[in-house]
Amino acid sequence: MPPSEMWTDQQHDPRENGVVPRGEQEVVLDYLRRYRLTFEMKCEGLDAEQLTRQSVPPSDLSLLGLLRHLARVEHHWYRRVLEGQDLPRLHHGEEGETSFSGAVAEPAVVEEAWREWRAEVDHAREVEARLDSWGDTVRVHGDDVEVRDILIHLVEEYARHCGHADLLRECIDGRTGQ
Repeated sequence: MPPSEMWTDQQHDPRENGVVPRGEQEVVLDYLRRYRLTFEMKCEGLDAEQLTRQSVPPSDLSLLGLLRHLARVEHHWYRRVLEGQDLPRLHHGEEGETSFSGAVAEPAVVEEAWREWRAEVDHAREVEARLDSWGDTVRVHGDDVEVRDILIHLVEEYARHCGHADLLRECIDGRTGQ
């Protein structure tokens, strides 16, 4: 891709930190760090209406819905599963509201979604720094699941949704790339 069409120039790409990760944990956490930044970059500079623009009606997929969903994912896996906190799920209201159906084009909803996501990512990084062994297990739906499986699942979750974000952003303003 010609440099003029790139999302950001390579010298100022926040995903590049000059560190070459070594070993399973460093590599997986670096992928997760990069995907979190990529998702954030895909949403940069958009207003509330653009963030709630749906992909292909009747689907309710939108960038704001994805942001709320990813906050919910981070909250669930780190707080509820890895730490065992007894908390209600984010964006799972009694009236059937989900991450996507509650993503309305109101600046306050957008601000709250960014606040939630950033708080959950910050908390996740704290948990990641404290993890002793990726071979430790936690109970998930009655099964023992290794911590490594959860973290690799999170990479998968972000990778899938960054792909969605690429397509959504292209529909909004034609911007594509990295």
